Amino acid sequence: MRIEPSTPPPSTTAAGQIGTLREVVEALAPLRRRAGSEAERQAAEWVAARLERAGASAHVEQEQFYDGYAKQLLPLAMAGVAAGVIALRGRRLIPAAVAAAASAAIVDDASNGPRLWRRLVAARRPTWNVVAESGDTDGAITAVVFAHHDAAPTGHVFDQSFQKWLSRRFPKLIERSDTSLPVWWPVAGGPALVAAGAAAGARRLVAAGTALSAVTVALGAEIARSDVVPGANDNLSAVAALVALAERLTVAPVPGVRVLLVSCGAEEVVQGGIYGFAARHFPALDPRCTFCLNLDTIGSPELIMVEGEGPFRIERYPGGDFRDLIAAAARRTGRPLRRGLLARSSTDAVIPARAGYPTATFASWEPASKVLSNYHLMSDTPENLDYDTIERAVTIAHAVVEDLAG
Repeated sequence: MRIEPSTPPPSTTAAGQIGTLREVVEALAPLRRRAGSEAERQAAEWVAARLERAGASAHVEQEQFYDGYAKQLLPLAMAGVAAGVIALRGRRLIPAAVAAAASAAIVDDASNGPRLWRRLVAARRPTWNVVAESGDTDGAITAVVFAHHDAAPTGHVFDQSFQKWLSRRFPKLIERSDTSLPVWWPVAGGPALVAAGAAAGARRLVAAGTALSAVTVALGAEIARSDVVPGANDNLSAVAALVALAERLTVAPVPGVRVLLVSCGAEEVVQGGIYGFAARHFPALDPRCTFCLNLDTIGSPELIMVEGEGPFRIERYPGGDFRDLIAAAARRTGRPLRRGLLARSSTDAVIPARAGYPTATFASWEPASKVLSNYHLMSDTPENLDYDTIERAVTIAHAVVEDLAG
């Protein structure tokens, strides 16, 4: 199926921008954009064409990524189960070593380390990044605004009932926490408990780790065979914001700042296309005059600024002054932006942050429960987005470009 973007006139009014946002999300949501799929390629081509019509110079870059996530990590969880069973039968040294290696490989993969396991078991596959240039192409400052256009598979592990119940039962507990739940800890924790228990001869510890690894196997197997969600919030909300920002920069250009609008592929396999973008473009982007704003899941009721991330160890983004500038731009254009939040997950922002670029991530949540609306659920559809939140993100992003010019 080939879809062609329409060509509405650019607008900077809130109503006009929301019209653009709806158009983009509703056009792309029907495509099941699994990482590396034909639908992902079609989405990339559509986004590039729509950015061109918005006034940016856009093209698609094919990159390679190592497939990962549920299917590739399943053998590591299974190794935790097998090691636990062997340890419960009285063996200690070998199951301890196997389980420790499995846990370490999970931590390495989820944390964007060398990813030795992924490189060993996964074949390289094509993905497609969209790269558009807008603003002052000769500007001394470069602002890179990231999104991603692939979508994730669903699964029961993403059910939000417990966290919403927790917010109703213990609202002050949720209110005090500005760090998301450590969802990867149990995944690596199962084999780690087996390793520790086998080494110490602690059968209860081994049994607990074996059971936890078995749960991981069951949940991971479900994710691996599940359908891909429409991905309106995660992350067509951000792709639409790129198009709306391109329109705003066309109508209200900012001298002195070159703006790269980048939509990566294969983000939902715990980073894919962003590596290709980094290898291709980072050598020409000076960290002293390049600033990175990542947009990820910005269609929930409240916009927030994430300032660090990491599934196991939080890595705070560099560039506190840049995030202060963003906070000032938010106040100037409306109301304060909630900041200081830390994510126990990984987004494409981790790659420019590790390269030393001043970095920030815009995300969004439901204020009472702090869940990302419809995250990795089949209900992540266009009609369930808060388009006012996305429009606010576009307004702040444009204001940030203006302030960078100063």
